[in-house]
Amino acid sequence: MNNGKKVAISGLLLYMLCGCFGNTPLKTLNYSSATETHNNLIVFLRGIGGNNQDFVRTGFVSGVRQRELPFAMTAPNAHFGYYFSQTLTERLNTDIIVPARINGYEKIWLVGLSMGGLGSLMYAKDHPNEIAGIYLIAPFLGYEDIIDEISTAGGVRQWQPGEYDADADWQRTFWHWLQQCAAGERPMPNIYLGFGTQDDFNPAHKLLSTLLPADHIFAIDGDHDNKTMLKLWQIFLQQDILVNSANAPTPRAQKPSTNT
Repeated sequence: MNNGKKVAISGLLLYMLCGCFGNTPLKTLNYSSATETHNNLIVFLRGIGGNNQDFVRTGFVSGVRQRELPFAMTAPNAHFGYYFSQTLTERLNTDIIVPARINGYEKIWLVGLSMGGLGSLMYAKDHPNEIAGIYLIAPFLGYEDIIDEISTAGGVRQWQPGEYDADADWQRTFWHWLQQCAAGERPMPNIYLGFGTQDDFNPAHKLLSTLLPADHIFAIDGDHDNKTMLKLWQIFLQQDILVNSANAPTPRAQKPSTNT
């Protein structure tokens, strides 16, 4: 069974267990940086399995602290119920981003693993220009049918989304948004992408790769597993992308947004 089918089956099971809690405030774990500078924030978004405690267990938090990056960190427990109920971006904005702005955080990065990668992009779609950057690690970006359709069309730029119900067809809405971003019709987020070359989600990763600068893409030998994801995180940290972001001037005073 490939990972796309596993996500679908696991998602339905998780919905049965926790889908009804998709409207409750996000429970979060917060971690200070190793420096005295706390005006930058990393928001870790979990995958469909495990929980938000995994970012400590697997070494994501310690990786930031060991490099003494001027970033505090937070890990909301954004489980599948928030995606199924389509409340993720609203809750992420209300519970995490707006309070962070009020507390003085200037540069906010989203780091999404698997399902969390999709959530990171969904947030950027609904709240453009509010995030300094996004790092997608082995992201889930849709099921096989839509990925095959776009690939057969020759890629995201050549694909014709056709008529669709934006509320009912999240995949077509999502990829159409990326197409519009690539065409300059909507703001393109500052996206970085990392994935293992044996990941079953690679067809989607390759589609997204065609929209990004070459130096924003990290592809390594590996599968859709914690070992590969941690290595991709370490590679990203080694590029000093977060350091450069923290040192760059803030282009404008960013006010909290309550739009959904």
